[in-house]
Amino acid sequence: MEIDSALLAALKLQMDWGADEALQALPAGLPQPKARPEPAPAAEKPPVRPVGTPPVEAVRPIPAAGMEAAALAAAAQDLPSLRAAMEGFAGSPLRDTATQLVFADGVPGSRVMFVGEAPGADEDRLGRPFVGVSGQLLDRMLASIGLNRGENFYISNILPWRPPGNRTPTDAEMQLFLPFIRRHIALAGPDLLVLLGGTAAKALVGGKEGITRMRGKWHDVRISNDQVIPALATLHPAYLLRTPTAKKDAWHDCLMLRRRMNEA
Repeated sequence: MEIDSALLAALKLQMDWGADEALQALPAGLPQPKARPEPAPAAEKPPVRPVGTPPVEAVRPIPAAGMEAAALAAAAQDLPSLRAAMEGFAGSPLRDTATQLVFADGVPGSRVMFVGEAPGADEDRLGRPFVGVSGQLLDRMLASIGLNRGENFYISNILPWRPPGNRTPTDAEMQLFLPFIRRHIALAGPDLLVLLGGTAAKALVGGKEGITRMRGKWHDVRISNDQVIPALATLHPAYLLRTPTAKKDAWHDCLMLRRRMNEA
């Protein structure tokens, strides 16, 4: 109350002096009120994302190695130049741990091309795909339906380099080399593809189904914007060695392939 009386007295004095403009809120010498903290600015609300559009974090830029692989693959005009491009591609550490590049085997231009996932120890040593025990089993199976890699089929893998310890290739590794295998298929010119094992099948066909659901069916594999090739997914011969009871399913797949070849 004393402060109010002092304020009134000071105000009356200033009016008597003819003051008509205040220089500060309170007369000098009187306690000044504590400044109120300014309210914090309201947090900006995130923009409303239309229903059905992916979140921003889901759209990731293509790594430089992936762009280089796509450019090298697109520039290859024949199989020798594609092989040279793959040998010179340094975008994957697999190149540093493998013995040599494993490109392909068989007859380019054959009606059917087989695609596996990656070389094993024997393939890494010899530089050719499917030459180990599982490859020998595959050769015997295909011979029973009239196919021979020295005469009428072609074979390769998605990865040209052996993963250390024969481990399963990662999704990132498969995606990195997809431009090369797509270009490889386009240059080899098969009418039909056979995808050996779930890793190769999911890489080229897409989707999340396992090989037991994908096998025994024809799928479309897009090689380029204007080229789609029918592909039969089947069990990898290495799996058949571990699971002999599955050979019956693989035999049915071989018969499906033979029937499709006979139709044309």
